[in-house]
Amino acid sequence: MNRTLLVTGGSRGIGAATALRAAARGWDVAVNYTRDAAAAEAVAAGVRAQGRRALVLQADVADEAQVLAMFAALDAGLGPLTGLVNNAGIVDVAARIDGGSVARWQRMFAVNVIGSMLCAREAVRRMSTRHGGAGGGIVNLSSAAARIGAAGQYVDYAAAKGAIDVFTLGLAREVATEGIRVNAVRPGIIETDIHASGGEPDRAARLAPLVPMQRAGSADEVAAAIVWLLSDESAYTTASVLDVTGGR
Repeated sequence: MNRTLLVTGGSRGIGAATALRAAARGWDVAVNYTRDAAAAEAVAAGVRAQGRRALVLQADVADEAQVLAMFAALDAGLGPLTGLVNNAGIVDVAARIDGGSVARWQRMFAVNVIGSMLCAREAVRRMSTRHGGAGGGIVNLSSAAARIGAAGQYVDYAAAKGAIDVFTLGLAREVATEGIRVNAVRPGIIETDIHASGGEPDRAARLAPLVPMQRAGSADEVAAAIVWLLSDESAYTTASVLDVTGGR
């Protein structure tokens, strides 16, 4: 049976690394993106170069209509879904809560929490044996910020990722007898473009001394954990949250 994986936010960083690593291990991959079509197409080309099928799907995961359209296109283009990586997420410029806005918080939770829940709902509807599916795996992207709190920087982001941790545990137990395993990965300080989108392109290098291993991690190191959690090698692992933080 073909293994088909949807990676949200798959055009860059951890999502792109996950798509390519999964392809190398025999997955067909749907690469979701929001704005950068060229980057998503480049990732898809990398998937195809490894002999796997790829599909590029534009959707803002916070928009239910767009998510439904994305899953319909996935059904038609790659066939039965067997894996989901809820990687799409946003940060914002560093700000204290007393300098924040409701609009910022609503967007933070809409993308980082509701988006993941929407995509998980559609994946469960397709993969659960309760709905006639063949099972599969879901990996949610959390963050070490959920443990640390990100005081003075991204408390709203940390709170959203804390919600992802709890969602992961609850959903895993909800579908544990339906052929679906649900886990999360908590990256620490990782060298990706997300820091630049938060206004701090040098953040990973600046914070590396805070890490016991004294370096930032790479997107591929996080992807390795994600793909392991999707694989049969982790067949007895569900409701787990795996830190990939260099010890932080």
